[in-house]
Amino acid sequence: MTPTIEGKRTARKKRDATRVPISILALLAGGLTFGQPASASESGLRETKDSGNATPSHQAEKTQDDAQWVSIREGARLLTELQKLYPGTRFTEVIASPIRGLFEVWMDRNVVYVFSHAPRYFLFGHLFDTETLRDITAARLIQQDSRTPAFDPVQFDQLPFKDAIKTVRGTGKRQLVLFSDPACPYCRRLEAELSEISDVTIHTFLVPFGGEALPISIWCARDRNKAWKKFMLGTAIRQLPPGKPCPNPVARNLELAHTLGISSTPTLIWADGSRTEGFIDHTAINVRLNANTGEKEP
Repeated sequence: MTPTIEGKRTARKKRDATRVPISILALLAGGLTFGQPASASESGLRETKDSGNATPSHQAEKTQDDAQWVSIREGARLLTELQKLYPGTRFTEVIASPIRGLFEVWMDRNVVYVFSHAPRYFLFGHLFDTETLRDITAARLIQQDSRTPAFDPVQFDQLPFKDAIKTVRGTGKRQLVLFSDPACPYCRRLEAELSEISDVTIHTFLVPFGGEALPISIWCARDRNKAWKKFMLGTAIRQLPPGKPCPNPVARNLELAHTLGISSTPTLIWADGSRTEGFIDHTAINVRLNANTGEKEP
């Protein structure tokens, strides 16, 4: 029986009703759904079928590389933002931590943790992995120590102590030199630790790594020891202590720091001429002070 024209039209409509456009078939074959991207594994499998070159493992490596590049760019943006927010602080390195969006921010020997989306907030302390029982920060500090250049011992007795703020506690028989900057947050933390130390004389050289205004104002205060203590240990909003500009050693202290190879604060100089860069707690300070006097730890 020969099909009629009407019969041919009916058959064509049935075929068209079941026909799916090639472009939609391609999307479905690739595993895509509208409004939702394909997963990384699906994307890798699709590339294997389409190109014949890429494999799932290669795609995973590419995804990892892309993530690293994103992290690098994010760290670079964070560094730029920090430099704008704190122009007086010397940021030396920004490194991604194991936590997404959290970065190690190094200021020479000192480290804080900062979220890239909230550079206003600094996290002080150690980052600890409870799964591997590993102190991540301690390992990084050891790496930094290995990169710190060795310095000749400082001739302790030849330092210009007249250019330092002298603080005597107890007998004052143990000696310590400190290069400090009132604009440095780690210096303020260290000052709190030093307040726990007795029988010590501390010679504090004010250096203007964060600008000259604060060091000069403190030095020129009526009572510079009181002004220094109030500014560094005060809990209220810190303001410039009272004092008019006066002859001061701030520029000389900066030159002295450069001569000794000191580029960051706080830096402690012990009586034997050795040094410690960065924050340490009062227990460690006591150990070092006693080591230089031959005394035992109480």
